[in-house]
Amino acid sequence: MPPLDVVLTAWQIDWAAAALIGGSALLYALGLRAAAARGHRHPVWRTLAFYLLGLGSLTVLTCGFPGVYSAQLRWAFTLKISLLLFVVPLLIGLGKPISLARAALPPRGVGRLNRALAHSAVRLAGNSMAAPLLGLALFSTFLTPAFYTLRTAPWAEALLTVGVPLLGMMMALPIIEDADFRRSSAFFIMEFVFVFIELLVDAVPGILLRLNGQVLDHVASTPSALGWFPNALRDQQLAGDVLWFICEIVDLPLIILMFIRFSRSDKREARGFDELTDSQLDELNAEHLRRGR
Repeated sequence: MPPLDVVLTAWQIDWAAAALIGGSALLYALGLRAAAARGHRHPVWRTLAFYLLGLGSLTVLTCGFPGVYSAQLRWAFTLKISLLLFVVPLLIGLGKPISLARAALPPRGVGRLNRALAHSAVRLAGNSMAAPLLGLALFSTFLTPAFYTLRTAPWAEALLTVGVPLLGMMMALPIIEDADFRRSSAFFIMEFVFVFIELLVDAVPGILLRLNGQVLDHVASTPSALGWFPNALRDQQLAGDVLWFICEIVDLPLIILMFIRFSRSDKREARGFDELTDSQLDELNAEHLRRGR
């Protein structure tokens, strides 16, 4: 493993990440100003979370040690991509960027935002039954020779640096902005059963990387003067350890958040029934009986 001083001092400028970070920081600042002009006060802690935790973690992963050594070390690349997909979007989401956008935009802009959120691609990526499969598809490429191309090709690095966090944001939207993705309690039960089964599947790429006795991307490690560099097989095993650990550790918060979403949905439905009059309840019961025939 690398010495601590190497981890702390390894820095680079990732121009794709810099564009993403700079653009996100500017848009959020403009949103804060526009929302304040409309009388909306965004919580300070959410602003700090967006800049320090969200964009800060994105900066460390792309411009710090994981970004500097991602082309040479499989485990550094795996650490970067998995955290960009699973962790950074949730930290950025603490800043509630969509809620801020709604407070800052005029009615026509809010309408466009709502139409974008209602797009089938966003709904698919934000579905908890589909989102884990997207991650599984991405990490399955680590078991093929494409793993080397993804790590070393400049175009692939730029695409992943921008695309993976955006994909993660789409996956995290139901958790970040629950009001935009309200579903019935019955749907949440089906969703939970599927995700629980899928928890056993998403660790497979990490397990295969860890236990395989040959280098799956067929690329031997280049000689390095750094004594802490592992050989190719050990590097692959460490990548498997990282992927296996991260995929499993994020499952527990996912299940907890799904329980929270189910509880909120159940309370909303209960309040909706409480607000109905006796005649409206009778009509609902009659409609239910007619459908059951």
